[in-house]
Amino acid sequence: MESKYSTFLTILLVVIIIAIIGCLAFGAYKVYEQINSTKDANEFVGSFVGGETNNNNTNTPTNDVNEPEDNDILNQLQNTPTGNGTGTNVPSYKGFAVVGTIEIPKINLSYPILRDNSTSALERSVAMAFGVGPNKVGNTLIVGHNYRNGQFFANNKNLNKGDKVYITDLSGQRLPYTIYDRFETVVEDSGFLTRNTNGAREISLQTCTDDGNYRLILLAKCDLDS
Repeated sequence: MESKYSTFLTILLVVIIIAIIGCLAFGAYKVYEQINSTKDANEFVGSFVGGETNNNNTNTPTNDVNEPEDNDILNQLQNTPTGNGTGTNVPSYKGFAVVGTIEIPKINLSYPILRDNSTSALERSVAMAFGVGPNKVGNTLIVGHNYRNGQFFANNKNLNKGDKVYITDLSGQRLPYTIYDRFETVVEDSGFLTRNTNGAREISLQTCTDDGNYRLILLAKCDLDS
């Protein structure tokens, strides 16, 4: 009886050790994946010069890009085409057409802005979900996940009024924006999207709050239009 009990404990211990090793390996893989993803995004933004990019790996202009899927992250909104990211020389990132890039120095953020805001696209970068398009007069909504690990818009909660955002469009124009409002709202709220910008270029940044119950919204205006 004691021998069987010892055998059971030995087997249980082996199973626990294997489970711990598996968890550690999975965690290490996720960290490695996150580091590589951030590195790829930084390299893309660093080489982005508008209608084409200098890196021939993930950034090659191509016609073979994924078209937007129907499952929009904002189910209550209809994705508004901008005219950007189409034509014969489409810059792409991980197979998705790009309409520009976004940089936020305070939180060390650099990402391509994808034209497609589907579930699969938002697992790779941030995306445009509504509006006129990067650096155009009017409002443009850029959405990104809050993965609580520093990726995408996870650190937007650390941004406040006065912080800077830089947007580069397909023409290669890089413009500075200053955040002038920050608030949380319910998922169904889309009123801020159609606000009158009075002839200014504005962007709205949207992500989930940490508990997932609300949306964190940041509004920014182009410094050149102040």
